[in-house]
Amino acid sequence: MGRDKALLGTRAGKLGASVARGVAAAAGSAVLVGNPERYGALGYPAIPDLYPGEGPLGGILTALAHTGATWNLVTACDMPGLTEKFLRALLEAAGRTRADVVIPVGPTGRLEPLCGVWRKSARAALEAAFAAGVRQVAHAACGTPGLRMKPFKTSEVSVFQNVNTPEEWAAHGAE
Repeated sequence: MGRDKALLGTRAGKLGASVARGVAAAAGSAVLVGNPERYGALGYPAIPDLYPGEGPLGGILTALAHTGATWNLVTACDMPGLTEKFLRALLEAAGRTRADVVIPVGPTGRLEPLCGVWRKSARAALEAAFAAGVRQVAHAACGTPGLRMKPFKTSEVSVFQNVNTPEEWAAHGAE
């Protein structure tokens, strides 16, 4: 897209802050992973990415390294359709399982790995996969030895529509 998606303007403020508000409403708090100087103005604590440039799995590992919570709701910042209701349902599903990660699965069977609930104890297995070169979140969630993934079946695919192009952003009511 050529621009920092977290800082894109929406009717409700910056996109990163808007997504964080939904996470905070569902989970009780929200923390951003990224440069605190860049994202601190969004109104939520920001922690430096331990693996800058290594993609979303590095961000998940960073979140798990800084949390004290057993379960951690982790989302990408570029999903303007995420709702508090959906995120609460995802958290509730996590609370009812012994799995290490709960990831939404759409009606076609496609995993939506950039919005999931991760058990803090999954960190060691994820770090081993990361050290072995795994970077895709779906592969880490489904293919890491010792890590149990529970699918959260949903028909709400619109909540996962992320914005990767100016055209997609314009379709979501960009400023």
